[in-house]
Amino acid sequence: MNPDGAQHLADPRRLRFHDDPIDRFRFPDDQWALVETQPSTEDLGKTETLFSVGNGYLGMRGNPSEGRDTHTHGTFINGFHEVWDIHHAENAYGFARTGQTIVNVPDSKLMKLYVDDEPLLLSANELQSYKRWLDFREGVLRRELVWRTPAGKLVRVATSRMVSFTQRHLALMSIEVTMLEGDAPVVISSQILNRQDGQDEYHVPGASLGEGLDNDPRKAQRLGDRVLEPQLHWHSDRRMILGFRTARSRMTLAVGADHFIDTENAYDEIIDTTSEMGKKVYQIEAKQGQPIRIQKSVAYHTSRGVPVTELFDRVRRTLDRVRDRGTECYYDSQREWLKDYWDTADVRIKGAPTGVQQAVRWNLFQIAQAAARADQRGIPAKGVTGSGYEGHYFWDTEVYVIPMLTFTHPRLAENALRFRVNTLAQAQSRAAELSEQGALFPWRTITGEEASAYYAAGTAQYHINADIAHALMTYAWATRDKNFLFHDAAPVMIETARMWADLGFWRVNGGRQFHIHGVTGPDEYTTVVNNNFYTNVMARANLFDAAALMRRMAEEDPLWFEHLCAERHLSVDEIGAWEECAEGMVIPFDETFGIHPQDDQFLERELWDLANTPASKRPLLLHYHPLVIYRFQVLKQADVVLAMFLQGQDFTQAVKLADFEYYDPITTGDSSLSSLVQSIIAAEVGHQEMAMEYFREGLYCDLSDSHGNSSDGVHVASTGGIWGCLVNGFGGMRYYKGRLSFDPRLPADWTSIRYHLVLSGKVLEVELQRDEIIFTLTSGRELDVTVRGEQIHLGDQPVHVPLADQGPLRPILNGSFPVAGLRRADGSLVTAEVPDAVPEAVPSPRSSTPAMSLADPHAT
Repeated sequence: MNPDGAQHLADPRRLRFHDDPIDRFRFPDDQWALVETQPSTEDLGKTETLFSVGNGYLGMRGNPSEGRDTHTHGTFINGFHEVWDIHHAENAYGFARTGQTIVNVPDSKLMKLYVDDEPLLLSANELQSYKRWLDFREGVLRRELVWRTPAGKLVRVATSRMVSFTQRHLALMSIEVTMLEGDAPVVISSQILNRQDGQDEYHVPGASLGEGLDNDPRKAQRLGDRVLEPQLHWHSDRRMILGFRTARSRMTLAVGADHFIDTENAYDEIIDTTSEMGKKVYQIEAKQGQPIRIQKSVAYHTSRGVPVTELFDRVRRTLDRVRDRGTECYYDSQREWLKDYWDTADVRIKGAPTGVQQAVRWNLFQIAQAAARADQRGIPAKGVTGSGYEGHYFWDTEVYVIPMLTFTHPRLAENALRFRVNTLAQAQSRAAELSEQGALFPWRTITGEEASAYYAAGTAQYHINADIAHALMTYAWATRDKNFLFHDAAPVMIETARMWADLGFWRVNGGRQFHIHGVTGPDEYTTVVNNNFYTNVMARANLFDAAALMRRMAEEDPLWFEHLCAERHLSVDEIGAWEECAEGMVIPFDETFGIHPQDDQFLERELWDLANTPASKRPLLLHYHPLVIYRFQVLKQADVVLAMFLQGQDFTQAVKLADFEYYDPITTGDSSLSSLVQSIIAAEVGHQEMAMEYFREGLYCDLSDSHGNSSDGVHVASTGGIWGCLVNGFGGMRYYKGRLSFDPRLPADWTSIRYHLVLSGKVLEVELQRDEIIFTLTSGRELDVTVRGEQIHLGDQPVHVPLADQGPLRPILNGSFPVAGLRRADGSLVTAEVPDAVPEAVPSPRSSTPAMSLADPHAT
């Protein structure tokens, strides 16, 4: 996917976790919460991300209520964006013209506190105690501290923040202040502030959005002009509402806040709004032991063009319901929603090292925060936790996130898939612009239109079509939702298959073969190639599945089939042509090395000597021109290996092993996605130590900030991939066209893994132990599964299936590249090097070794 880069320690290729990478003094282990016991200004960006709260529509970074200290203030609404002109140094037909960037919407988190006119500021104040925690079962961020003021008075401060899973427009916040020693005048200033347009509350330009854009392509574009144009502002005694419209995309927004105070202390209150700010101020004469409680209810409503006056009314209605019902029912419904979520999403591990269960649940909780109320919008690469990657949606969602949702919460999976269904027309227009029939979905987008300015590693990733088709069909097979399949998925399947049939071409060379040229696979370090293995394998599945769906529809619903054929100008002959293209698809294989080349020319390139590439040159994309990288055999992320997972039924174990062992030493891990699928295939082929290493690398991706950009938001696809590592990797689960199978690989140090799968309304509990796997249908009557080739029928009683072992056990790779020093079929010698210019003072040319022993890629 995205140009992620890793900051690796020691061996520049791997970050190996022998020990827990988290500081357990500061972040103590808690299986159901992320807890912090000491504040720090050293890693504000990371912790703001880790303690974000959101529901897929609305997200709030973990900034302190008092506003300072902060790395990057952020409140984001999924899909609420501004557009800007992409200025290409050299233009060409069909280049993306319009950029799309998520907007940092007005900040309503601010609830500033002053005691004796001294502000609460964690970095400067004396704290007697401190605790911040995000509970995964209640979905509320809480913080409690005791502050000794400069005057020596003790103050207890407790805050909370919740973004509702059940009411997607609603956020609830509170602050409670109690003088423990002494009386004091207390001021609490609750605000709504437009930070997007370049000033913080102290009118410091640029401070509102954290660090500026640098050469890191993972960061969001900084929008130079005014983004949010004020439209209306209004207030009453307890409520304030602001309205804005984006300058160019013309989207509209209204945000409002209600306040309620509960205290026996005497107080005064004032409220005011301007075009950029709303402010509600309480001035309290606080007495020792008498608490001050303020509840703040916030509502955000957005639209692609509805007038702000209409959004004001919607905000009022949302806040009226909270006023009338009280807040407690919303906290109750939050807990109920999460209980239902964890019933099927949780993966319980016994025997794992301390902290693993907590990290697993933090990752799975992020999926809920990214998808719960996305409601037919896409799921951005960073969810609603940051502005990284502009707030765009990528193919990551279909490959890494939707599978987890499909098998745990299919309604959420359907919601996410509908974004692609609803943007089919834009994909058809894009295909036409690229002189292709059918549809071509964008590599990165918010609106459904392509927003990638660099086509070689963007638009050329045609595999996005097949990724979407794969997600659609997996969902349909798992849920047996024929209505969705026939009426929603079918048009997408038709147009994606049509694109492949038109993009490829036939060539007779010792047989009639179907080729696909000029595409980029998942590995963005190799671009615009012929017959990319992953693309061809996935396109073949796309074509076969589309044809099978049409033939099924013709049999089961002939009237709708005829209607769809007429609407899409589809003939039976065209369906047959799809099957012919799939059957003739070129699937590259090299007999000399016994592996699948990533593309037609991949093996002609020399190897990049990763073991001797200094850590200061990582990730490669930030230190080498793309043309340098493209000339070598070096991978940003799994490509062939990913195909081996998604279409594994088409390949033997021997082939998977050979491909994994070939590509692993030249895979940089510069993408947060790579370790996840490497873990799954490593487990399958028997490299179980490596499977655990890669799992842990993905597990702590954000929690340890191993890629150095957690400050930009959660790596949402990585969090979904953690479920895949556990269920598909260690659990050995595969699901192919309605056939559920298991070939487990329980890690040597673990006692058991327990998880649930939801299939066509049935709920299956799976418990993997060392010597058996236990299946229990907790909902539903019957289900057939396969365990290592043996069919098992499940009924109303648990079924225990004995296991002779946990699969093959192979030694960890020693790092030597298997073909260095060998000759290709054409007789040329395979060499490896680091492509750095040699200083003039050094007379010898750069090293070019015909045979080499790479350092152990997993050594510390």
